[in-house]
Amino acid sequence: MRRPPIELHHGELRVTGSLLHLDARRRVECAFVSHAHGDHIGRHDRTIATAATLALMQHRLGEPKRRPTERLPASFRAPFGLGELTLELFPAGHVLGSAQLRVTRGGIALGYTGDFCTEPTHAAEPAEVMGCDVLVVESTFGHPRYVFPPKEETLLAVRKFVDDALSDGTTPVLLGYALGKAQEILKYLSDAGYPCRVHPVVHAVNKVYEAHGVAFPNVKPLGPEGALAGEVVVCPPHLAWSPAMRGVRRRRTAILTGWAIDGSRSFRGVDAAFPLSDHADFPSLLRYAKATGAKRVFTVHGHEDELAAALRKEGIRAQPLREEMQLELI
Repeated sequence: MRRPPIELHHGELRVTGSLLHLDARRRVECAFVSHAHGDHIGRHDRTIATAATLALMQHRLGEPKRRPTERLPASFRAPFGLGELTLELFPAGHVLGSAQLRVTRGGIALGYTGDFCTEPTHAAEPAEVMGCDVLVVESTFGHPRYVFPPKEETLLAVRKFVDDALSDGTTPVLLGYALGKAQEILKYLSDAGYPCRVHPVVHAVNKVYEAHGVAFPNVKPLGPEGALAGEVVVCPPHLAWSPAMRGVRRRRTAILTGWAIDGSRSFRGVDAAFPLSDHADFPSLLRYAKATGAKRVFTVHGHEDELAAALRKEGIRAQPLREEMQLELI
């Protein structure tokens, strides 16, 4: 009997028999960080990530005040060694710099998706299929009820919401996460010629994007005067009524999130909800898992049980990754 190549160690994902953790939140000796969202980052002794992710992490965490950390930038599709492991990163299509990781050891290729999205993207590198023998796949929307409409259809609906608000003389306010969702909708609207204002928190993230080659024409930070006539405002959901937004008085608000599939009633204080997601939906998760060629799949982070059950129906050996898993065959 042999142990699977991935395990949960004190609640964190770790490549079995190594020091390499995957998206660990507590400090560890060595971690691969797939992207810079707060639930995937931590201050580690050594951090392996793309240059963009490392820059976004530095923006969000600041410089360490006590123990030093080592940042190890890695490029896409450029294999490198880490002890007996060979590592290679692939774009994940989630946010700028987001990456999947393939770890090869002893002829077995272990793939880890992190958060990923296979739909086309405006402000991040498009996802690629990562061939592997064993796959660890995120399952945020791994339930059959999560089937998103085509992204372009959703973006057109958002654009109509914006046009209707502007024609009524109100300010359209679009709520999206400061990292990822905000840049996606800003890139789409600003490239189409819409003048936009952004909350200062979004503006700070935009500057990191711009330093890595993503331009946002027609986008300015929100000032005390608020938004001018004809401008669109983009803001994180939890800051919709923050002091920086006081100047935006006559507004019409929409939230952009994959959870909108569950209905707009789940969101208070908004006029509309659009299912714009930077995660793969249920059909995309199934297609992706099959496309990798993996003979074994572990599901993590979300609807692990439902996704694993669906994959088993497709003839793939799949199960949620549990802390209590013991020795078993690969």
